[in-house]
Amino acid sequence: MRPYAKGTIFMSINVGVIGASFAKAAFLPALANIPEAEVLAIASARLSSAQDAAEAFNIPNAYDDWEKMLRDHELDLICIATPTYMHAPMTLAALESGAHVLCDKPMAMDSGESEKMLGKAQTLGRIHMMDHELRFNPTRQKIKDLLDEGFVGKVQHVNITNITPSWGNPASRPKDDWWSLEDKGGGRLGANGSHQIDLLRWWFGDVTSVMGQVKTMVPERTGKNTGEAWTATADDVSWFSLELQNGALANVFMSGVAGHNMGNHTQIFGTEGTILLSNDDEVLRIAKRGEDFEDITIKDPNADLPHVNKGIWNVSVVSLMRELVSAIQENRPPKQGATFEDGLKCQQVMDAVRTSSDERRWIDINTDA
Repeated sequence: MRPYAKGTIFMSINVGVIGASFAKAAFLPALANIPEAEVLAIASARLSSAQDAAEAFNIPNAYDDWEKMLRDHELDLICIATPTYMHAPMTLAALESGAHVLCDKPMAMDSGESEKMLGKAQTLGRIHMMDHELRFNPTRQKIKDLLDEGFVGKVQHVNITNITPSWGNPASRPKDDWWSLEDKGGGRLGANGSHQIDLLRWWFGDVTSVMGQVKTMVPERTGKNTGEAWTATADDVSWFSLELQNGALANVFMSGVAGHNMGNHTQIFGTEGTILLSNDDEVLRIAKRGEDFEDITIKDPNADLPHVNKGIWNVSVVSLMRELVSAIQENRPPKQGATFEDGLKCQQVMDAVRTSSDERRWIDINTDA
């Protein structure tokens, strides 16, 4: 592994990226604003996708074989943005190659894979982070500050909804789209539910018990571009109730098959106050009991940086990457953000939701595991 610090001057780190879709939208624009990070190579299942991303961001090497990319370069950081079923094998190989790893969410197909990823990173002494970028969003950081300060008093219950029509049309997805296939790790629970679970754990602490359901409401589909018939197997609707370690109850409902876009809304109710957040306009409103709501919306300054695409998912990655690059240069654990430990605990909750759905009962979670 290369040394990074020379006196007070930090050397740049060599970065490799696997996946060219979300990476092109978020990872690469963020890295383009971090002069200490040099992206040397990108790999994608389709060489043309890797080449397009490489051309757009002046990356010297493009591959359709991620394993060859790992063999060809001495990379300090690997950023993985691929379908979920590839997260574990790619992460384990990247760690073995000597790199630190940023892995997209959900962490893996199940807790068993997640445990192997965490164990390997710890054994080899690698820095590890999950791409739960909303921990770096100033609005959600403000919510954590308010909660830590006791603004709402004792938290009683939390409601989160994410309701869109994006998957409702049977012809809205390409044939065999991995997001709609259970054996590839697709579905609303992993796509959005993992973010909600991570935020809830970050704000309130561990989850002690889970009840929920995953369901495919529109299984029979036709290819968006081809018209070919195919079958979706991943959940397009999921919901879960969580009992939190602090005694509060959180309810999360997610649908991709609604008739209208109702957006993503978070409501936090406590004995002394209320916090309301709307993803649609990112308006944050707070009120003490008996008082009117006050708009305290916060703008992320990274939204004005060059190359960075609009939307909290893209903008929040900038601060995440800065912290990760600094952690690698300084050879320290991340001071902020979700690590593989958090990814595993999130995975345990998602596994419990699926078990609950199958067995139609509450599932307790060992918070000491």
